[in-house]
Amino acid sequence: MLIGLTNEPRGYSWGSETLIPALVGRPPGGRPEAEIWYGDHPGCPARVADGSGRTLDELVADRGEAPLPYLLKLLAAGSSLSIQAHPSLAEAVAGFARENAAGIPLDAPERTYRDANHKPEIIVAVSEVFRALVGLRPLEETRRLLAALGDAPGVAGLAARLSAPGGDADVLRATIEWALSGQAQAEIDDLVVALRRASSADFAAELDVLRAAAEDFPGDPGIVVALLMNLVDLRRGEALFAPAGVLHAYQAGLGVELMAASDNVLRGGLTPKHIDVPELMRIVDTTPGPAPLVTPVTADGAEVFDVGIPDFTLVHAAVQPDRPQRVALAGAAIVLVTGGEVTVTAPGGSVVLRPAEAAYLTADEASVELTGEGDVFLAQPGRG
Repeated sequence: MLIGLTNEPRGYSWGSETLIPALVGRPPGGRPEAEIWYGDHPGCPARVADGSGRTLDELVADRGEAPLPYLLKLLAAGSSLSIQAHPSLAEAVAGFARENAAGIPLDAPERTYRDANHKPEIIVAVSEVFRALVGLRPLEETRRLLAALGDAPGVAGLAARLSAPGGDADVLRATIEWALSGQAQAEIDDLVVALRRASSADFAAELDVLRAAAEDFPGDPGIVVALLMNLVDLRRGEALFAPAGVLHAYQAGLGVELMAASDNVLRGGLTPKHIDVPELMRIVDTTPGPAPLVTPVTADGAEVFDVGIPDFTLVHAAVQPDRPQRVALAGAAIVLVTGGEVTVTAPGGSVVLRPAEAAYLTADEASVELTGEGDVFLAQPGRG
């Protein structure tokens, strides 16, 4: 079966007022449009375009099939998302059981584990630039950034913490825990003042991001965490992967995001929402290193972003006129168009898709043919 999907943009405060409207060719609506979900996740399931009024999770259940192991999104960031990390599968199973046993309602603000699944995620830039903070920068580079901020007491105190004895991962872990402890406000205030005054040719983009974060989240301890993170500007078609434990915070731009079907988020700042510091520190990976970028492999004329997990694989096809593109399927799939006009054809039917439009292919479809001209992303289970 091949069937169209629809959904409404979610209006989170960090969303962009212009990126999704520009993609679909309509005027901005005067409110943030942050995400469109294409999947059967109960948090915001897509609707199937068969006239029945059913959501995709209802269709999947009616067919007696298992829920999709992934969730595909179109994400439009106009300002910083919260700094966050996601648990491993084992951590999610244990944490979900622990909070259930404690009697914490699933919708409680202080709830950390809302399901028993992990949430690794990949995002591919659709806009010309997609900006993100991801992973922890090598410590020596962060010391250089701090040197550009001057010698205010708070800055000097943070620099001293980052020069403490011990391995880099341990130093970073201790610094993040201190920043989020509620005992670092004086240093944070000093840091914000120093950011406003600082200039650096080497770290100009980082300073811009940190100033914007300080403006959007006054007094938030996440400004220290953000200062420790890699800043990356993805160009159109480039991707990054956030595996379990890796801190990340998308900043600006339009992207296609694919993740395991979960809502488990442990926040690390730049948010008014609940931060469970002990649990974050238990699951976070503080190993410094470069941003975790993903290089696709080419298969049958398409780019395949395979991060080696069984939940999902993302395929990108640039469909050209008079050159049909066939993609083999490894299970139930979702096709999303981000540019142009593409006809999606399978034995179970055919549908024409334009930007931000999607279709669902049931697991009994072995392949799909793409014709027309445009950019297509296809989500399906991984092969690992």
